[in-house]
Amino acid sequence: MPIRSATARWEGNLTEGSGTVKTGKGGLQGSYSFKSRFEEGEGTNPEELIAAAHSGCFSMAFSKALADAGFTPTSVETVAKVHLDKTDAGFGVSRIDLETVGNVPGVDEATFQKIAADAKENCPISRLLSPGAAISLSAKLA
Repeated sequence: MPIRSATARWEGNLTEGSGTVKTGKGGLQGSYSFKSRFEEGEGTNPEELIAAAHSGCFSMAFSKALADAGFTPTSVETVAKVHLDKTDAGFGVSRIDLETVGNVPGVDEATFQKIAADAKENCPISRLLSPGAAISLSAKLA
């Protein structure tokens, strides 16, 4: 399997500086800053990038699991909401809420929910993040 990479460059101090991030093959790139991370400034931030990775991984894992069960999805769309909280120990990601909507012809609600829950547990990014963050799932049929 290939090794994936990304690069980040930061210039200046924490509150006044700025940086750029870029995925290894350049598919995603953008700027980030203190304001884009801790306030409502323009640009991205590490938590958004984690959310993008998790929503993409889960959508693919869920789509595969549905197909393996005999249900070819028309679409799976997932939003991941990453919660960055400040505690006595400092900042940390405490929770990730996955919200997915699947357009899956022929699947019943109970089967859909079971496959969604299994995909949440087994997607590689969920497995990576779950020891440190609680992961919730809301799955709806379109």
